[in-house]
Amino acid sequence: MFVQITQSRRKSGKTYLSYLVRESFRTAEGPRSRTVCNISDLPAQTRDLIAASLKGQDFLPADQVQLHDALDYGGLAVLNDAWTRFQLDRFFVAIGSSRQRGLLKAIIYSRLLFPCAKLFLSQRAQGTWLAAACGLDAKESFHEDDLYNAMDQLNGHWVSLEKQLYQQAFTQAVRLVLYDLTSVYFQGQGPEHLARYGHSRDHRSDRPQIILAVATDTEGVPLHLSVLRGNRGDTRTLQGLLHTLRRRFGIQEATFVFDGGMSSRINLQAMSAAGLGYVTRLSAATLQSLIAELALEKQLELGDRQTLMELTHQDKRCVIAGGPWRQQRDQQRRESRIDKAEAELKRLAAVKRKKVDVQKLASQVGRSLQRLKAHKYFAYHVDKGGKLQWERKEPIIAQEAHQDGWFLLHTNESVQNCSSTEVLSHYKGLLDVEEAFCELKSYLEVRPVYHWRPDRVVNHVRLCFLAYWLSARLGAEWRANGETEEVPRVVRNLQTLRLGMLKVGPKIHRTVMTEIPKLLNKQVQKLGLAALFASPPRQ
Repeated sequence: MFVQITQSRRKSGKTYLSYLVRESFRTAEGPRSRTVCNISDLPAQTRDLIAASLKGQDFLPADQVQLHDALDYGGLAVLNDAWTRFQLDRFFVAIGSSRQRGLLKAIIYSRLLFPCAKLFLSQRAQGTWLAAACGLDAKESFHEDDLYNAMDQLNGHWVSLEKQLYQQAFTQAVRLVLYDLTSVYFQGQGPEHLARYGHSRDHRSDRPQIILAVATDTEGVPLHLSVLRGNRGDTRTLQGLLHTLRRRFGIQEATFVFDGGMSSRINLQAMSAAGLGYVTRLSAATLQSLIAELALEKQLELGDRQTLMELTHQDKRCVIAGGPWRQQRDQQRRESRIDKAEAELKRLAAVKRKKVDVQKLASQVGRSLQRLKAHKYFAYHVDKGGKLQWERKEPIIAQEAHQDGWFLLHTNESVQNCSSTEVLSHYKGLLDVEEAFCELKSYLEVRPVYHWRPDRVVNHVRLCFLAYWLSARLGAEWRANGETEEVPRVVRNLQTLRLGMLKVGPKIHRTVMTEIPKLLNKQVQKLGLAALFASPPRQ
């Protein structure tokens, strides 16, 4: 049976529609049909329901239609699509078993979506599409020991893996390399021969640490990562990096950009001898001595912080650069240090002591000012009566204020190969990458580290590096589409899109995906991800 719609026109010009339930049957003369009933007077929704039922469709009360096994999906879909497009699976073919490779992929994804200790990954993975995205069984336990064993499979494979990542990301030799250091501290003592006390960029000098040396291109895509002892001096890291990049990646001609902590005379001479270019920042003390040697009219030119000034100092090509944003930052930093130092001086002066040890109090004041990085701004003394007195060094403060916003760059590149503007642009690239890496480090939660075995510490950092690599590649693609938001934040927002099974009565009907909110849909369109969310994945 079926519903047939017939149309009739009256003499008055009106058109009437009739809804007839008809039945087909066979006769000797051929197939015929007859009217069973006329349902024209029924409501439209009832007529549609009858028509659909006659076509074989099932209908149930709305409360028996449910979304079954809904999983957080969107962010994982984006990461999994990028993983496939970048062909990362083929880089892991020789590493461990199929399940262990899936667990490694799960750790990498989790660093961007919900970074946590390996012990808690099983909890964070609940209610997400993580197991399916990594080709694992839906009931995967993500047990801590299994994750550790999967990490151990990276031993002996990292050099090959890093080479393949470089070849995949850079079809041509990299000509500009940005080099940066950061530190990561341990909870507890950390592994022997690796965890050391040193200069902490996390401001946790009370914790042993390791140093991470990262080389990237101008887009922030990482080339190489080294894990070094926590007490390694900055100047002693550069030549090892140069050797690795030349031997492992074949980089013979490039310009390296790095901060002042690595610009020792030996390093710079070694780079020049190897035919490599560099751009680095020199210390504030060197800048002050150079400005003092300038003629008065040149010093007056420094008032315009939009101007680049190039000069030669001790046979070195130097560029003095700056900007209003850096001037404001320097001013705020100095004022903050002075305010904190004065508050500390007032506190120390107000402490009631039964017996004052003049030398001990003066030493305490000096250490406090050094800790607050404000020692150069104050003159102080403790009189015989034990009274602490101090005053600001106004000439030094005024001289530093005059130089706010300026920094000194040094390069061995010729003017023909690298103009002053390009020198500044190279160094700004390092600042941008440094800022992006610091943000990403907080997203990845590389720190603090809870592992105790040296190889597991290194492999933990390497997995964070792989997440960083994946994020940087995605970020480079998205910036081409005008997106400025960080990749981890975008994928975490997209993770609110859910995937589930539509259950109609006792039967699973099909896979469905929740509707994309309007604002999020605009971002999906902007990033070119619409096709990814056009239909649910095949199960």
